[in-house]
Amino acid sequence: MLAKAYPYYLANEAVFANQDLAVTNKYTNEVATHTALADAKVIDQAIAAAAASQPLLNKMAPYERQNILNHCVKRFEERFDELAHALCIEAGKPIKDSRGEVTRLIDTFRIAAEESVRMHGEVINLEITPRAKGYTGMYKRVPIGPCSFISPFNFPLNLAAHKVAPAIATGCAFVLKPASRTPLGALIIGEVLAETDLPKGAFSILPCSRDGADLFTTDERFKLLSFTGSPQVGWELKAKAGKKPVILELGGNAACVVDADTDLNDAIERIVFGAYYQSGQSCISVQRVIVHESIYAEFKQRYTDKVANLVHGDPLNEDTFIGPMISESEASRLDTWIQDAVGAGASLLCGGKREGNMLQATLLENVPNDAAINTEEAFGPVSIISSFSDFDEALKEVNNSQFGLQAGVFTRDIYKAHQAWNELDVGGVVIGDVPSWRVDNMPYGGVKESGLGREGITFAMEDMTEIRLMVLRTPS
Repeated sequence: MLAKAYPYYLANEAVFANQDLAVTNKYTNEVATHTALADAKVIDQAIAAAAASQPLLNKMAPYERQNILNHCVKRFEERFDELAHALCIEAGKPIKDSRGEVTRLIDTFRIAAEESVRMHGEVINLEITPRAKGYTGMYKRVPIGPCSFISPFNFPLNLAAHKVAPAIATGCAFVLKPASRTPLGALIIGEVLAETDLPKGAFSILPCSRDGADLFTTDERFKLLSFTGSPQVGWELKAKAGKKPVILELGGNAACVVDADTDLNDAIERIVFGAYYQSGQSCISVQRVIVHESIYAEFKQRYTDKVANLVHGDPLNEDTFIGPMISESEASRLDTWIQDAVGAGASLLCGGKREGNMLQATLLENVPNDAAINTEEAFGPVSIISSFSDFDEALKEVNNSQFGLQAGVFTRDIYKAHQAWNELDVGGVVIGDVPSWRVDNMPYGGVKESGLGREGITFAMEDMTEIRLMVLRTPS
């Protein structure tokens, strides 16, 4: 059961300041609970507290940070069902998917705990010329300082964890703004962090309105901004961020190539999952499926049958695969794109009906190249199929996108696998599986409109640290 109301966390402490943010059940659209909402004054206090705590964090030993992360792992395991239920309600995520995300939350903190004691430096040979004789170089990594984090609605637990856990592992204070539509998971993380020995001010978790939220981007006391969300917002924030480094994990319209030698049973099973998992509300959801012409007819028939029979409904139902989209406005936006594509000549193979924020799993064929459903990020339960005859042309079609997050290639040809890896202009190429696959220690991020930088614990830790060099002279 959800609590009647949730606080925000200011300088490590729960503050029941108000109940101004209503959190709805995304399936029933009824108000499920309320949380406190921070204003600009509170955000400023949080930033000041983070800056004041940073010298204390700098002195924490790696094993102390590891202990904090291990405590979180233990408590998340103990609160597993509570976290999954909250996620199911606030995000409308089917309960099986919700449990999967809690598992990934735990994995992410566990990886961070392991990596927190592995921030190594290096000894550098500087004696490369006569003038450097007797000099030795050594460097270590030090925390970059207070960090600003903005996380999205679609993975409220794990995408917040991919910012919070490496910050703790490196010893960076942080202020997190969770998505207003799905703040509960982040606030439960805050409740667990409040049980630890983190120095006062080391973290704040603040649901907030846009009034005052500019401080997350513009305030110079922050030394790094990490944002996950839409490309439009992300690039605007980067333009306003000033001198601080900015990490952007943005959108995509991921493609999946299915070559002639593919095991169709396996490929169809994985692509159905990759395209419609959590109602397609993932930046690496399979949106474009490009199938070799020799197997296209069979793929089309079998894939259509699978998609048409996905179970829609209440996300608390164990059998539900397609739950609600995050809001009726988002469902309406995607429904309009589908209908526009059909009006321009696309074939609707299944789905295409909407009721409120429930949109049927939809499959389209013969979509015009310039249709929004092809060029933009759908971020919902829809995929597009097309055929190819030449593998080189299929790869060009994958690259024919403003986005470049991940791509999937089903092939048994090792040379084609390497060709795809070499030629696809994306952050990651997944061979023999869908682009929607991710494990939490891998470098994850995109190119082009899909963002800057990489997440994945060790890679985020590199972004949250700076190299500090020491040169040692031995007199002759």
